[in-house]
Amino acid sequence: MSLSRLLQKQGKPEEARQMLEEIYGWFTEGFDTADLQEAKTLLEELA
Repeated sequence: MSLSRLLQKQGKPEEARQMLEEIYGWFTEGFDTADLQEAKTLLEELA
């Protein structure tokens, strides 16, 4: 999350989205946790 936000602030939103999307895709459960909900929100912002 931190690295994705940093990349976003550096003007690299596509790189941030790709990285976070790949990691988010590894998960098969736990989508109700705060971390994954935050990741989903950031992915939506980067889309």
